[in-house]
Amino acid sequence: MSQGRVDLPTEQSGGCFTGRRLPKSSVDTLSHPGARTVGVPGTKGEFHRLADAKIFLSDCLACDSCVTAEEGVQLSQQNAADFLRVVNLNKRCDVSKHKVLAVSVCPQSLPFFAAKFNLSVQDASRRLCGFLKSLGVHYVFDTAIAADLSILESQKEFVRRYQQHSQDGCALPMLTSACPGWVRYAERVLGRPVTPHLCTAKSPQQVMGSLVKDYFARQKNLSPDKIFHVIVAPCYDKKLEALQEVPPAAMPGCRGVDCVLTSGEVAQIMEQSDLSVTDAAVDTLFGDCEEEAMRGHDGAGSDGYLAHVFRHAAKELFGERVEEVTYRALRNRDFREVTLERNGQVLLRFAAAYGFRNIQNMVLKLRKGRLPYHFVEVLACPRGCLNGRGQAHSEDGQADKALLQQMEGISSGLPVRPPEASRPMQALYREWLDGSDSPKAQQTLHTTFLGPGGRTDGLDIKW
Repeated sequence: MSQGRVDLPTEQSGGCFTGRRLPKSSVDTLSHPGARTVGVPGTKGEFHRLADAKIFLSDCLACDSCVTAEEGVQLSQQNAADFLRVVNLNKRCDVSKHKVLAVSVCPQSLPFFAAKFNLSVQDASRRLCGFLKSLGVHYVFDTAIAADLSILESQKEFVRRYQQHSQDGCALPMLTSACPGWVRYAERVLGRPVTPHLCTAKSPQQVMGSLVKDYFARQKNLSPDKIFHVIVAPCYDKKLEALQEVPPAAMPGCRGVDCVLTSGEVAQIMEQSDLSVTDAAVDTLFGDCEEEAMRGHDGAGSDGYLAHVFRHAAKELFGERVEEVTYRALRNRDFREVTLERNGQVLLRFAAAYGFRNIQNMVLKLRKGRLPYHFVEVLACPRGCLNGRGQAHSEDGQADKALLQQMEGISSGLPVRPPEASRPMQALYREWLDGSDSPKAQQTLHTTFLGPGGRTDGLDIKW
């Protein structure tokens, strides 16, 4: 491979932090469960000249050697052993030193457990919750409520950008920012002119961290540092996202997520356990709410940002009520388009770009000013989050197509819940955030990305 070039991935692979291949002499190495060896630069910010190396973007979209030595050490602690250490510590130490263990499960992980247990999503959720509580976990949450908040904020931001675009050049298209593999790649490798297009709404994982460590902690009169918060997610990228998170002002020095486990890592713990398990209902952040039936968002293996933002924008901007979002496949099944038309005129043009091949084409057109969309939902994994390497791939890194197809069928059978229909939303905005447009809501639910001065050297990818 010539210097500065990158091997393109296959369309069956996805995810960011699953490993990279670098010259052994130039890096230290570490391993974590479920992933291959990861190269870690010996010096922070160092980028190795890769004349003889092979970097596969299917393994790591953040191909800028951006995992520092410090991050590498922290990532090595993002595993089942760290979670079980806290579980066992609680059993041995004085009650006053106990950590409150809270586990939040991503919606895209539940179809995996349903397929694994041959159960409905609702029953699989109860089985998983029962097992975690038998281990010593105190609370088990569903992160769908955090996705609701992230989507609602994304909807408002898109409408604002659309309305202000002609006046102040507010960046369109707006690109989703819920996928940490894509975001890290955009920040560390692409820089401008891509980062101004990233939606500033925090990802569901980041929002859930604030919900648990701030809102829920207040309800239970707990200090945030007394809670050990674990996320169960479909991909390894979420581990890196947890490390990168800037602590909210309400929780100085305290990360919202302490540990991320992939669905596969949790399944392995379950398979190796001989605990007697009784199914249990998932907890709510509100304590007095009854268990709700499992519902999904309107997306193909994702949180459905495209569909929800599209419906909201059509109504708010053009007074059009869209009941069914109709996708049109373009280059492949992972690049699809949705349009809103009136009298032959296209009012809104949205797209979904999944997998690096489609991301590559999208960025190329964006840089040339020829990307014709108002909004693009971007995900690192082909076929969406269900295809995260932490649950849809075997130990040798090969995609389990049969399992993925089964998960997609399970996910498509879930009834869709619009974020606006979530009962607690108004209460959260009112009681926790001081209103939907308050400074606290902005600070808690939004983030910033790397601005000018991103990578510009000759080792950036040439499109």
